[in-house]
Amino acid sequence: MESKKMTGPPKAVVVGGSIAGLSCAHALIAAGWQVTVIEKSGTAPSGSPTGAGLALDPQSMKIVDRWISNPDLLRDITLPLSIDLNQATDSAKKISWRLARDESCNLRAAHWADLHSIMYKALPPGIVLRGHQFLSFHISNDDNSVVTKSRIVQTNEIVEIVGDLLVAADGCLSTIRQHFLPDLKLRYSGHIAWRGVLDFSGEENSDTMVGIRRAYPELGHCLYFDLADRAHCVLFELPNRRLNWVWFHNWPEPENKRKSMTLKPSNDMTQKMFEEAEKVWVPELAKVMKETQQPFINVIYDADPLPKLFWDNVVLVGDAAHPVVPNGARSTNMSIQDAETLGLCLKKWGLENLATALQEFQTIRHPVITKQVLHSRLMGRLRQGLPLEDNTAFDPKAASADECKWLQYRNMPYVEHGAPTSI
Repeated sequence: MESKKMTGPPKAVVVGGSIAGLSCAHALIAAGWQVTVIEKSGTAPSGSPTGAGLALDPQSMKIVDRWISNPDLLRDITLPLSIDLNQATDSAKKISWRLARDESCNLRAAHWADLHSIMYKALPPGIVLRGHQFLSFHISNDDNSVVTKSRIVQTNEIVEIVGDLLVAADGCLSTIRQHFLPDLKLRYSGHIAWRGVLDFSGEENSDTMVGIRRAYPELGHCLYFDLADRAHCVLFELPNRRLNWVWFHNWPEPENKRKSMTLKPSNDMTQKMFEEAEKVWVPELAKVMKETQQPFINVIYDADPLPKLFWDNVVLVGDAAHPVVPNGARSTNMSIQDAETLGLCLKKWGLENLATALQEFQTIRHPVITKQVLHSRLMGRLRQGLPLEDNTAFDPKAASADECKWLQYRNMPYVEHGAPTSI
């Protein structure tokens, strides 16, 4: 790719309007680029009690603060998670004991839809083209631009959008990544995740909430990891009186053949899940699961680290660049930090040195995401009791204090001091 001469503001087309895509829009606008985001969904996500909780690290908090220009907004939709607590539950005896505790966790809990909403509203109007289904792209004959084709969902009209840069933020099933890496296979983790958010507004003093706070007394500022036999559950509180729970369950690979990472269970499946929860977890947690409206299933995949992150004037970010299991709480954080680094590199080098900018982005981010993807995989296998490289498995009933420290979030590479954003 040859260097380019500036003839006007550089233009980027971002495919995907999730948090990764919105992050890229913010970062590239800050770098002086014009940005168009292509998003298939016709409406912005609502603050529905269903959906997913997430945990933001201090570096991501600072980045989003700069983008939205109002730190109070981000504080209002997050709660501090200062304690990382790993414990184990004996399913037969319904008793629990501590494995490892860290009181310097320094994360903040948010609901996905809340974070998406404040980031979306902070963008200039017209940036996100909703109801546009991305179809294809091609690079111009002179390698100086990229042409995308999308279908307007409501009218079936095909539209072309031309940019100097194409940013693939189209998730772990990325069609753009597949174009460059057709042989790259997603790797099934060995487990699925039942997950849900219990809205307990107006029910703060209910038997369910009194019980769960008795069983998990540090809810509100604690990230709980509860390990059982070949399963573990993540539990933490969200703002606006909501509880987020994720139950990871060892399971043969489902038959969806990787067409979707999210499955809507039938009523019969959900009822069986409730019955199984009563066998595995303490009654207080099982009751929370049973009272949650519309729990859903995530099928957990990741991928071995990619050999590279860009080709000509196409770059991968977020889950398109690093499909990762959720066990390390890194997906959203990596997406935000990908975007920030990309924006800084583009601002530093300019469109006329686009190849150099993308190479620097790759040099900075590739080592970080490689280590975090692989460590997240390790965390999932430890907590699920799955075989490790030496063919042993973590056993919470027999693990030593030092072995239990392996479970702590602080061991994730680059989280204590923050990942670099520039060279």
